[in-house]
Amino acid sequence: MTTPEILHHPHARRTITALSLPGLIRLISEIDDNGPVSRGSLGVTFDDLTRHQLRHALDTARDFGVVYADEEAQPARYRLTRSGEDLAEVYDTATRWARAHQYPSPSSDFLTRVQSTLQLLARVPDTHQDLEDDGARGRLEALNAVLGPNATWALEVPRTALAAWLQEHPQALPPSEPRSRHAADATERAA
Repeated sequence: MTTPEILHHPHARRTITALSLPGLIRLISEIDDNGPVSRGSLGVTFDDLTRHQLRHALDTARDFGVVYADEEAQPARYRLTRSGEDLAEVYDTATRWARAHQYPSPSSDFLTRVQSTLQLLARVPDTHQDLEDDGARGRLEALNAVLGPNATWALEVPRTALAAWLQEHPQALPPSEPRSRHAADATERAA
């Protein structure tokens, strides 16, 4: 699967929704901006998140392979993996686009900009693809009407960053199920 096509993976929307979790965005951004976070200071560092939100963010981050607990450090600290550092760059790219195009509003904060941009990326068609599909063309025209053609075209930058992250870190996308038993048999024979 080439980089742009990965956004059409059957589980891409679900993964992008998970990447948009406020707790995950805060966790990745905090560690990226300020360095490792000790286990003991999680509640203080993320005092705006409930225990459930923080636990869910940590579980999601571990599932995606973007953080790890450095047990050798005293006290134990959560650090970003290479995948986590790359995801932090995706978040930064998304917020730069959102700030430049005042999306979703001129006064939005970092978290809202990242969430809104990722959610938008999950719904927009590829601006470079042949838009023969009436639905894709309609979504692109609606997007142009709301954002303007320059912002829509510039959206390709965070879209490419997200697609590249998914391509380089396939653990974030669960394997897609074969469409039929016949396809599964063919896959097994090929292996």
